[in-house]
Amino acid sequence: MRLIVALLVLTVLCQAKNGLNIALPKTEGLASFYGRREQGKKTASGERFDRHRFTCASHTYPLGTWLMVKYPRMGTFVVVRVNDRGPWVKGRVLDLSEHAATTLGLKSHGVDFVVIQPLLGS
Repeated sequence: MRLIVALLVLTVLCQAKNGLNIALPKTEGLASFYGRREQGKKTASGERFDRHRFTCASHTYPLGTWLMVKYPRMGTFVVVRVNDRGPWVKGRVLDLSEHAATTLGLKSHGVDFVVIQPLLGS
Protein backbone atom coordinates (compact mmCIF):
# COMPACT_ATOMS: atom_id res chain seq x y z
CA MET A 1 0.00 0.00 0.00
CA ARG A 2 2.78 2.45 0.88
CA LEU A 3 4.49 1.71 -2.42
CA ILE A 4 1.28 2.49 -4.31
CA VAL A 5 0.86 5.77 -2.44
CA ALA A 6 4.52 6.66 -3.05
CA LEU A 7 4.11 5.99 -6.77
CA LEU A 8 0.91 8.05 -6.87
CA VAL A 9 2.63 10.97 -5.12
CA LEU A 10 5.61 10.70 -7.49
CA THR A 11 3.23 10.75 -10.46
CA VAL A 12 1.46 13.82 -9.09
CA LEU A 13 4.77 15.60 -8.53
CA CYS A 14 5.92 14.83 -12.07
CA GLN A 15 2.61 16.06 -13.49
CA ALA A 16 2.79 19.19 -11.32
CA LYS A 17 6.23 19.94 -12.72
CA ASN A 18 4.76 19.81 -16.22
CA GLY A 19 1.65 21.75 -15.19
CA LEU A 20 -0.70 18.86 -15.98
CA ASN A 21 -2.35 18.18 -12.65
CA ILE A 22 -4.76 21.09 -12.40
CA ALA A 23 -8.36 20.08 -13.08
CA LEU A 24 -10.25 22.79 -11.17
CA PRO A 25 -9.25 25.85 -9.18
CA LYS A 26 -7.89 25.14 -5.72
CA THR A 27 -9.99 25.77 -2.63
CA GLU A 28 -9.00 26.29 0.97
CA GLY A 29 -10.51 26.05 4.40
CA LEU A 30 -10.59 24.09 7.63
CA ALA A 31 -10.07 20.35 7.62
CA SER A 32 -10.50 17.82 10.39
CA PHE A 33 -10.19 14.04 10.53
CA TYR A 34 -12.18 11.00 11.50
CA GLY A 35 -11.03 7.53 12.39
CA ARG A 36 -11.62 4.93 15.08
CA ARG A 37 -15.34 5.63 15.72
CA GLU A 38 -16.20 5.40 12.03
CA GLN A 39 -13.97 2.41 11.21
CA GLY A 40 -15.83 -0.17 9.12
CA LYS A 41 -18.99 1.88 8.63
CA LYS A 42 -20.40 2.34 5.14
CA THR A 43 -19.42 5.54 3.37
CA ALA A 44 -21.51 7.47 0.86
CA SER A 45 -19.69 5.61 -1.93
CA GLY A 46 -20.86 2.28 -0.51
CA GLU A 47 -17.41 1.11 0.53
CA ARG A 48 -16.43 0.54 4.15
CA PHE A 49 -14.47 3.33 5.83
CA ASP A 50 -10.86 2.40 6.56
CA ARG A 51 -9.01 4.92 8.69
CA HIS A 52 -5.71 3.50 7.41
CA ARG A 53 -6.31 4.60 3.80
CA PHE A 54 -5.83 7.94 2.07
CA THR A 55 -9.47 8.99 1.78
CA CYS A 56 -11.66 11.94 2.74
CA ALA A 57 -15.20 13.23 3.03
CA SER A 58 -16.33 16.28 1.06
CA HIS A 59 -19.61 17.99 0.18
CA THR A 60 -17.95 19.93 -2.65
CA TYR A 61 -16.23 17.29 -4.78
CA PRO A 62 -17.83 14.28 -6.50
CA LEU A 63 -17.23 10.84 -5.04
CA GLY A 64 -14.11 9.30 -6.59
CA THR A 65 -12.32 12.63 -7.07
CA TRP A 66 -8.61 12.61 -6.23
CA LEU A 67 -7.42 15.64 -4.27
CA MET A 68 -4.00 16.95 -3.32
CA VAL A 69 -4.36 18.36 0.18
CA LYS A 70 -1.58 20.73 1.23
CA TYR A 71 -0.96 21.64 4.85
CA PRO A 72 0.89 24.98 4.82
CA ARG A 73 1.67 24.95 8.56
CA MET A 74 3.85 21.84 8.14
CA GLY A 75 4.77 22.18 4.46
CA THR A 76 3.34 18.71 3.74
CA PHE A 77 0.75 17.27 1.36
CA VAL A 78 -1.15 14.04 0.72
CA VAL A 79 -3.22 12.73 -2.16
CA VAL A 80 -6.64 11.43 -1.08
CA ARG A 81 -9.75 10.09 -2.77
CA VAL A 82 -13.23 11.39 -1.91
CA ASN A 83 -15.31 8.40 -0.79
CA ASP A 84 -17.73 9.98 1.68
CA ARG A 85 -19.84 13.05 2.38
CA GLY A 86 -19.03 15.48 5.15
CA PRO A 87 -17.82 17.17 7.20
CA TRP A 88 -20.94 17.71 9.27
CA VAL A 89 -19.50 20.58 11.32
CA LYS A 90 -20.21 24.09 10.02
CA GLY A 91 -17.18 25.92 8.65
CA ARG A 92 -15.16 22.83 7.69
CA VAL A 93 -14.49 21.87 4.09
CA LEU A 94 -12.90 18.42 4.40
CA ASP A 95 -12.77 15.43 6.76
CA LEU A 96 -9.60 13.43 6.23
CA SER A 97 -9.04 9.81 7.18
CA GLU A 98 -6.90 9.39 10.29
CA HIS A 99 -3.99 8.09 8.20
CA ALA A 100 -4.09 11.09 5.86
CA ALA A 101 -4.25 13.51 8.82
CA THR A 102 -1.33 11.76 10.53
CA THR A 103 0.77 11.84 7.36
CA LEU A 104 0.06 15.56 6.93
CA GLY A 105 0.89 16.32 10.56
CA LEU A 106 -2.62 17.65 11.11
CA LYS A 107 -3.80 14.97 13.55
CA SER A 108 -2.10 16.58 16.55
CA HIS A 109 -3.81 19.91 15.75
CA GLY A 110 -7.25 18.35 15.21
CA VAL A 111 -8.59 21.06 12.91
CA ASP A 112 -6.50 23.39 10.76
CA PHE A 113 -6.27 25.30 7.48
CA VAL A 114 -5.53 23.33 4.29
CA VAL A 115 -5.34 24.02 0.55
CA ILE A 116 -7.19 21.55 -1.70
CA GLN A 117 -6.32 20.95 -5.35
CA PRO A 118 -8.44 18.54 -7.43
CA LEU A 119 -6.30 16.38 -9.73
CA LEU A 120 -6.73 15.73 -13.43
CA GLY A 121 -8.30 12.44 -14.37
CA SER A 122 -10.53 12.27 -11.30
